[in-house]
Amino acid sequence: MKTSETTLKVRYQETDQMGVVYHANYLIWMEVGRGEYFEKKGIPYTMFEENKIFLPIIKVSCHYKAPAFYADIIKVVTSLISLRNVKINFYYEIFNSKGNLLATGETEQAFVNVSGKPVVLKKQNPFLWEKLLKLFHKEEGE
Repeated sequence: MKTSETTLKVRYQETDQMGVVYHANYLIWMEVGRGEYFEKKGIPYTMFEENKIFLPIIKVSCHYKAPAFYADIIKVVTSLISLRNVKINFYYEIFNSKGNLLATGETEQAFVNVSGKPVVLKKQNPFLWEKLLKLFHKEEGE
């Protein structure tokens, strides 16, 4: 499955007194990876928002394998793993510059309207649905 890679440098503010990254920052890095994924695939978040579609997280998991430290260069590998009428799922792997796996995670997001009500994207916005569907099927076949 084709993926998107995002490189980040651990900032001091993301660490504790021992220089170890605080666990919640991994979720932020997943968000950065997801945003970059959409951007690189030509479907930026702004395209959803301009069409009054929002993608709140409804489920998240993160499995920590090893710590990241201040000034580490990390790589977030983001993959689209599931696309359904009202939901989209991503999988993440976070590595340090030595190639060590630091964490894996998944997010599930719903397609909602401005009122926060779930929508069937295919009906609400066929244009965005087709763009995502083509991307998903293209990657599924690779």
